[in-house]
Amino acid sequence: MGLIPIKTPKIIKGIFPNYVWDMPLLDKKTIYLTFDDGPHPEITPWVLNTLKPYNAKATFFCIGDNVRKYPEVHIETEAEGHAIGNHTYNHLKGWKTNTDDYIKNVEKAADLIPSKLFRPPYGKIKNSQAKLLKQQGYHIIMWSIISFDWEHSLSVEDCLSNVIKHAEDGHIIVFHDSVKASQNMQYALPKVLDYFSKKGYDFKSLSV
Repeated sequence: MGLIPIKTPKIIKGIFPNYVWDMPLLDKKTIYLTFDDGPHPEITPWVLNTLKPYNAKATFFCIGDNVRKYPEVHIETEAEGHAIGNHTYNHLKGWKTNTDDYIKNVEKAADLIPSKLFRPPYGKIKNSQAKLLKQQGYHIIMWSIISFDWEHSLSVEDCLSNVIKHAEDGHIIVFHDSVKASQNMQYALPKVLDYFSKKGYDFKSLSV
């Protein structure tokens, strides 16, 4: 799983206080599920159908080129009341991309994704890129817990455990509606929904 921790340490949140890591606590316990890298014509509809029985709303950080390729899935996601965020047009790694090129790529995605929620792919973004995006009104959304659902060396049980053991009220959880993550995500997501629902949690989309 590399150097990325399952649960984002407080020190990291303190170093980057202008990014959104958690959400304010509400009257009722709430978890914020997020899905990166879609839409996908098979996996995203599966996620939508899995969320429905729990009346769970989530936030989908979409790649612009996937929205272009699968507009009907994107429309369905919005129609079901979920929030949409920008995840660049081509899933760019900010640390390895010229700032002007990065901003142009986000803006290209914004033509298809009119949202001011933005999550940098890989969580890697230069200060210069973040500053310009914030000047344009974007909220840079990071995470409290990352499931590592894309990590093929991780068992489905461990992927589930990453969320069950660490998630708390107000936390933002990362899953992926992608082929690479599908095996672990499709095992973990229903169990996460069931586990936290039984503990009295709501699942809401991000609104900042």
